[in-house]
Amino acid sequence: QAQLVESGGGLVQAGGSLRLSCAASGRTFSSYAMGWFRQAPGKEREFVATIIGSGSGTYYGDSVKGRFTISRNNAKNTIYLQMNNLKPEDTAVYYCAVARESWYIGTRTSGYNYWGQGTQVTVSS
Repeated sequence: QAQLVESGGGLVQAGGSLRLSCAASGRTFSSYAMGWFRQAPGKEREFVATIIGSGSGTYYGDSVKGRFTISRNNAKNTIYLQMNNLKPEDTAVYYCAVARESWYIGTRTSGYNYWGQGTQVTVSS
């Protein structure tokens, strides 16, 4: 029943910006943290950012801290990832996901479920 759909990916030059969206349907996730992860070819899925259910707390991976901002609009059942000062190493498929338990606010991929299909972000050098 639950479905997450990412959008907003594309091709940008280094230093540019993109805003990703993840729209949820089938159920409401306001009680759960939601996160963004990314995966490049040949690499493990990497934590990018997470935001708690209320939206009042966030956490970022070291590689994106200071450049990316996660936010959520629970009325729209949607989370966002504003990506600024993009670098070629940010190139990956970006996924959104929902924490398995209402108390989970961690960074492990195993702590999340209801994964979206991903949106490709490509940053040219």
